[in-house]
Parts: sequence; C-alpha cells; structure tokens
Amino acid sequence: MAPGTNKMRMFTIHPDQSIEVYSRKRENRSRDRSVKFSTESELDRLAADWPGHRLVEIWNKLPKVKKVFRFTNRRTAVHRIWTAVQDLTPSESRSAAGVGDGGTKTERIVALLKSRSGASLGAIMDLTGWQSHSIRGFISAQLSKRMGFQIQSFKRNGERIYRIRS
Repeated sequence: MAPGTNKMRMFTIHPDQSIEVYSRKRENRSRDRSVKFSTESELDRLAADWPGHRLVEIWNKLPKVKKVFRFTNRRTAVHRIWTAVQDLTPSESRSAAGVGDGGTKTERIVALLKSRSGASLGAIMDLTGWQSHSIRGFISAQLSKRMGFQIQSFKRNGERIYRIRS
C-alpha cells in the first residue's frame, strides 16, 4: 500500500469483534454498536477502555494471522491490529471471519455468543433488527432446544449478556 492511502479508509469493529474496511467515500450505515477508526491513535484511544481479551478476540478474527491467547501489553496489541488491518481489502474484511453478510442470522448470532465475552441483548438486537422478546424466544427454542447449545445468561453492568458455554 502506498503511503498516505490509509487516509481514505475507515475501519469498523462490530459487536462480534470482526473488522470491516471501507472507503470513506462509501457511507457505512451500521445500526449496531460498532466503533469506527481511521488511524492507529484513534484505535489506541478506543482500546484504552477495553479489556485485554477483547483485543485478543479482534486479533483472532483477522484473516491470515497467527492466533494468540494474550498480548504482552495493550500498546503491542493495538499496533499489531493496526498493522494487520492495513492489508485488508473490503472483500476480506467482515466476511473473512464467517460472520459477514454471507452468513445467516443464526450463524451470526452463534458467532457472537461463542465469543469469550458473550453478547449483550442490545448487540443481538442491533445485529438482527429483532425485538428483545423475539431474541429470547430464538435463544430458548432454536439455540437451546433445537441446536443443543448450553446458553449462559447473566447481567454485566446492568445489561443482559448471553454466551454459549464451551
């Protein structure tokens, strides 16, 4: 990539920790709780409030990277993530992790719930566009009963969180 070309690129980290890259010319109309950044310093500011495992999850969702269990420190994690996303193309970004537009809603929900931190009810609502009662019914009927997943449900900071037990 030529120097200075990253000025035209924006990156979005979605609630499932996947990253999407797009040109600033294209408006990203994401309705979920995604966060956007276009520089390493913006990513560093965002990551300052994140738990370390979120950075690990983001890294491990990137294509063509060696999976890790932890980083030496937050600064190293941010720098490695920033360096890796520079090589992403729009076609490799979100769908490379198997949770982009190509997956069904069920696949995307399962991917969210399999993350170590789980997913909040709000994040699932944003991902699917469903109302809360529909999500609770889906988790109970489809994921628990039909697909046999063991779902953990708990509150974190007053928000309902769901996670698939591994």
